[in-house]
Amino acid sequence: MADVRAGVVPASRSLFYCLIGLLVTIGIAGLLVAMFGANRVVTGVLVGAVGGVAAGVALFVRDVVELTEHGIYVRTPFRSATVPWDRVVAGRFTLDEHGRWALALDLTENGDELVLLSIPPVIGPVSGAYDMRKREQVTEIREMLRAKRIPITVLPGIAAALNEHWQIAPPTSR
Repeated sequence: MADVRAGVVPASRSLFYCLIGLLVTIGIAGLLVAMFGANRVVTGVLVGAVGGVAAGVALFVRDVVELTEHGIYVRTPFRSATVPWDRVVAGRFTLDEHGRWALALDLTENGDELVLLSIPPVIGPVSGAYDMRKREQVTEIREMLRAKRIPITVLPGIAAALNEHWQIAPPTSR
């Protein structure tokens, strides 16, 4: 079975990554202006913006949850951890506190949870690349959990919408 990439970057960490990107932008722009004079402000801002965007993208790309045959790897730019499959009690597809649909794993210790996916409610058929990628992720995660024999609970409204609009059948018991 292929590895599955998932993960949700919390708002606080997203803000932190954007702040780092902004600081890189300002730093590079300031350095170029200091080296070449005030006539290079526009060049400094442009080069700084490229550097800042690259830094931000690198941080977001490194922040991922990867489901593999051997375990679940939780990575951020500054640390990583491995969650063995035997710590996973169940999966659930429910509403989160922001009204989005969240696919999360319940872990054995301390009632911890690991959010794999957070998507806006599905109200129509796949209409673009974002919808297609999220549909693929839901299918891949579900297949991985099924292969690992981890039960998945899906709210009836979510199951009905996924079945109707994205043609993802509700989970079945084995």
